[in-house]
Amino acid sequence: MAYIQQRVTIDGRTRYRALVRLKGHPAQTATFERKTDARRWAQQTEAAIREGRHFKSSEAKRHTLAELVDRYVRNVLPNKPKSLRIQTQQLAWWKEQIGNYTLADVTPALVAECRDRLARGITPQKQQRSPATVNRYMAVLSHAFTIAVKEWGWLDDSPMRRVTKPRESTARVRFLTDDERIRLLQACEDSKNPHLYTVVVLALSTGARKSEIINLGWKDVDLNRGIIVLHETKNRERRALPLTGRALALIKELSKVRRLDTDLLFPGHDPRQPMDLRAPWEAALKKAGIEDFRFHDLRHSAASYLAMSGASLMEIAAVLGHKTLQMVKRYAHLSEQHTAGVVARMNEKIFGER
Repeated sequence: MAYIQQRVTIDGRTRYRALVRLKGHPAQTATFERKTDARRWAQQTEAAIREGRHFKSSEAKRHTLAELVDRYVRNVLPNKPKSLRIQTQQLAWWKEQIGNYTLADVTPALVAECRDRLARGITPQKQQRSPATVNRYMAVLSHAFTIAVKEWGWLDDSPMRRVTKPRESTARVRFLTDDERIRLLQACEDSKNPHLYTVVVLALSTGARKSEIINLGWKDVDLNRGIIVLHETKNRERRALPLTGRALALIKELSKVRRLDTDLLFPGHDPRQPMDLRAPWEAALKKAGIEDFRFHDLRHSAASYLAMSGASLMEIAAVLGHKTLQMVKRYAHLSEQHTAGVVARMNEKIFGER
């Protein structure tokens, strides 16, 4: 027999709790925002139980989402040091919203409701959260559920599999024009910060990420071979960056005045921590008169310059450290002229004409 119970939460919102009781089977419950969803779930669950298709782990009723979050933060996140801070904050949001629900009551409909509330939320910068940000929140909760299913045995399946992710906008490709590059480099060279110019040159010449550059240690640099080895990258694979020209010269000069109390190339006031370049970077952008440009766009600029210099997508992917070509397809149009030249040379060779 199925029952629908109307409840009012502490914050005044109405919820509907569906309860299915059948002789010889444990009671099944789930909570929904709409009565129609609760009724539909009850009908489907009752039919599944009668047909022997339904099984809901009792563990899912013994643990709350708050317990799942706490165990994940305690046991899993320490293995993801680069994501620790931001994902702890993201999981805290989920815990605040629905932490008191048992895992059995965390339905796709409930998660979808939270997703929409998250998307309507305003960030500390007084901006509405982007679809990409919402997806990051969903991704960490999804992984927590996956661990709970596969390793802890708390659930039979993850509700996240049935929740649609917001569609993200097309990845932007913003790169410096020749004039912008000249102005920006001059502003960085004039900066009061002694390392900003070197960091920006490294970013433009190697395509390395900001975090990869500012966390560089002298143990990673081989000046004789002209190479930097990145041991900790986003995809967790080592990557070698060639040091040539201006970048190599700047690093050689830096090595002559390196601090002895740290291995970092760009240490902050605390020699154990890298320098914070946000303020000098923003000041340089303002002085150069460059708008709508982020530090990460230096990476796009490096990739775009490679494409316009005739590098193939596979070569660009190797430099940037991408495992597939999907991420570098955005630069394909910039290498069209080079591609056309390759085809022309092939036609000239086999047909004797252009």
